[in-house]
Amino acid sequence: MKHYISLASLLMIVWLLLSGHYNPLMIGFGVISVALTLWLSFRMNIIDAESHPIHLSGNLVKYWFALAYKIFQANVDVVLRIVGVRPIEPQLIRIPFPEQDDLSKVIYANSVTLTPGSASIEIYPDSVLVHTLSKEGAQALIEGDIANIFPVTSGVKKEETQ
Repeated sequence: MKHYISLASLLMIVWLLLSGHYNPLMIGFGVISVALTLWLSFRMNIIDAESHPIHLSGNLVKYWFALAYKIFQANVDVVLRIVGVRPIEPQLIRIPFPEQDDLSKVIYANSVTLTPGSASIEIYPDSVLVHTLSKEGAQALIEGDIANIFPVTSGVKKEETQ
């Protein structure tokens, strides 16, 4: 039930922000649209913890800013490697996941891939295989560079396997 309330709130806020009209008619259309969407979602049985993850919303904005900063840092690092200031030393590492749900694992792997110079290649039940452009990038991931900003996890175990 909390997922439906959260979805209804989110949809109504988006409706109001995008419409820009706050007269009774437009608000009524918004309520009808949200109600129809909720009814269809209920009939299709598609709202659950993975499709509407309320548990992620607490630190989400902080996570986005931290990830944007990591992406900026990684861009600078990749540029310095391309122009030859820093060496390119490709690495393949397996980073163990802390105990968490499948959605968190996918978000973590996508976060790694979003940072230039690293790419998640394969997700295993307990770890993710990552390719990096440098030993420093691999070490930063092992030490929890991305995991420390991740809103759901408490950090990645600090061990490397190849």
